[in-house]
Amino acid sequence: MVRRAAQRIGGYVGGPRYGVDMSERWFEGPLLGFDTETTGVGVDKDRIVQAALVTGTGDLVWLIDPGVPIPPGATRVHGITDERVKAEGRPAAEALAEVAAALRAAVDVGTPVVAFRAGFDCTLLSYELERHGIEQPAWERMSVIDPSVLDKRVDKYRRGKRTLGATSVHYGVVHDGAHSAAGDAAATVALARAIGALHPEVGDLTPQELHVSQIRWHAEDAASLEAYFKRKGRDEAVDRRWPLCR
Repeated sequence: MVRRAAQRIGGYVGGPRYGVDMSERWFEGPLLGFDTETTGVGVDKDRIVQAALVTGTGDLVWLIDPGVPIPPGATRVHGITDERVKAEGRPAAEALAEVAAALRAAVDVGTPVVAFRAGFDCTLLSYELERHGIEQPAWERMSVIDPSVLDKRVDKYRRGKRTLGATSVHYGVVHDGAHSAAGDAAATVALARAIGALHPEVGDLTPQELHVSQIRWHAEDAASLEAYFKRKGRDEAVDRRWPLCR
């Protein structure tokens, strides 16, 4: 099953490595959407209950039994219950090994991984893989594209919410299946493509250049938010790391 997951993703997103074939800009080529639904927001302690890798032509979705109770608050967000994961879910170690293998396949063929607020999903997955003794993807070689970082870069002073739903509406992206991993991942890919097409500042970069730029942009955004908190009398640190916050 692990090999099959890797082969499926490798087949769907395969092709010339980005940086070699420059006739295609990143938002016009293969992208792999990644999203999770979880037991909470603690990246080092909470667990994944659903994961999705979305290509638009062949999607992989895992319902996962995390081995711990799902808090009622989390269930209210994504609708996944203890009863459902016990009846239909895969063991966490088994499912997460397939997720990791599929991500490794994407890295091997040079396909960017797209995640909204990637610092959460990537970091939580990293802790989960460590918890279960599963080989990590080559994070240092992965090109990650985060529409939340891109949106703040190209439209810094826009008022209002910056959630996936609100940002999708702003860019005219249809967001079906909100708070399901597959629905959120599909909307995230569509959002990345829309931002790339509208804004040459990000669309004309290679995935590798964009990844490096997002590291800097996220750090700048975090520093700005931290300074805002201090002006409001809140001594609250904001993590400057991205996409792995550990």
